[in-house]
Amino acid sequence: MNLNKRYFSGLALALVLSVSSCDQDFEKINVNPNSPEKVSSALLLPNILRSTTNEIAGNSWGYGNIVMQYTAKIQFTNEDRYNWGPQGSPYGSFYNALRDINNIIQISGEAKQQNYVGIAKVMRAHLFAYMSDAYGEIPYTEALQAKAGVNYPKFDSQEVIYAGVLKELEEANALLGTTAERVDGDILFNGNVTRWKKFANSLRLRILMRLSDRVNPSQAMQAIVSNPAQSPIFASTSEEAVLQYLQDVPNQHPLYTTRSGSYDEVRLSEKMENTLKDLNDPRLFAYAQPTTNSAAGVVGPVTAYEGVPNGLGDEEALKYAPSGDPSKGGSNFLSRVGLLWACQACTSQANPIGYQAILMSYAEVQFILAEARERGFITTGSAEEYYKNGVKASVDYYRARYTVINLPTIASRLVVDDTYFAQPKVAYTGTTQEKLAKIGTQKWLALFFSGMEAWHDWKRTGYPDIKPGPAAFIATVPVRFMYPGSVQSLNGDNYKAAIARQGADAITTRVWWDVK
Repeated sequence: MNLNKRYFSGLALALVLSVSSCDQDFEKINVNPNSPEKVSSALLLPNILRSTTNEIAGNSWGYGNIVMQYTAKIQFTNEDRYNWGPQGSPYGSFYNALRDINNIIQISGEAKQQNYVGIAKVMRAHLFAYMSDAYGEIPYTEALQAKAGVNYPKFDSQEVIYAGVLKELEEANALLGTTAERVDGDILFNGNVTRWKKFANSLRLRILMRLSDRVNPSQAMQAIVSNPAQSPIFASTSEEAVLQYLQDVPNQHPLYTTRSGSYDEVRLSEKMENTLKDLNDPRLFAYAQPTTNSAAGVVGPVTAYEGVPNGLGDEEALKYAPSGDPSKGGSNFLSRVGLLWACQACTSQANPIGYQAILMSYAEVQFILAEARERGFITTGSAEEYYKNGVKASVDYYRARYTVINLPTIASRLVVDDTYFAQPKVAYTGTTQEKLAKIGTQKWLALFFSGMEAWHDWKRTGYPDIKPGPAAFIATVPVRFMYPGSVQSLNGDNYKAAIARQGADAITTRVWWDVK
């Protein structure tokens, strides 16, 4: 009996020790090496850049190009007629990306990797500014704090948001280059920290100009342009913020694999056609294709390019005849968007690497500087020189892109010389208001396929003159996105407080900085 007790006691002790040992090693044994609990900044970075940039490119195709009348719809024309409902893009996807951006800041901050922290701050500032430009007030100071118990973040005024964004861009500029770690996963600038600094300061110029009717930007702008060693900005098209698409998924450009029917719903707008032809502007050959009816191939005479008015009803748009002859109406008589953006199913000339998603171009920076100099915000440089640089940079960019996809017949057309700048509608002459109108028009031409930037700039300046089409649902051009429905249902009290300050949640309600 005593022997049995000793036996069972020993067995129990062995089991206890065994279980205890298993418990001690449980976490080590059950770690899945293919699903790590902590992800490095280098692994987070490419997906953030890809997903948010693709979202911006999608906004450009679906809304930005249409509302600014670069393009027009000939089928399913709701966007072109301003029948806009609550807009979930970019709201939801950007806040998802911002969570991972915060993770980069935390991970790399703990590791003292200031280059990653600086890059993440540039991205965070860019995304918040992009959303606020589109919606107005958004959650900012309390955003992304669910782990801290903030499940219903308040909406901040745009004044607070842009002040925070500008501060963060200054912080990023100061951080970048202060540590020596190599930046992996950077599919935008390939780890070039200097280009990230230039992006940060170029964005500062954009935002300062955006706020210029509310806050005098002179001191801040002059501080940037007078100290390029401390606050460098884009100095050429080789430095600008563009995401290069590649041959294979997931890095192909989004339009390359779209249905030909979806691609063909969008055509060159009559507004864009008339402006380019009126200025003898060679970007006509870059931005559009000759009509099918012209049988001109990849490039043709100016008469081979035809646009359609914006804001037509579905039936009128699909049958539109540029000549006025109903027998010569329909898609065969209207120009598609240029071959840089063509889909694989549309033409044998489509190429997945021609299109780059533009976040901010060197041309845009030059036009910002031209306006700043003309309005007296800066004393550095010549407004006319900045203006001409902006035009040349835009044309040079497209010549380079068509060279990349081996279409020299188009590339050879993309040149501007003194003859172009001598035209009365282009020459940098006239009153200050006339010069600002020329800057605004040329900036609009250069911002083609640049997200929603042309729309936001038009809201501020009124250039060019954009009028609703004949079948538009409202009598004015939209000036903001409506909040997505999920905001109203999930954060209702703060949503109501925001619209009480800002105005009705409608596409006709101006955001704070839009005072024209």
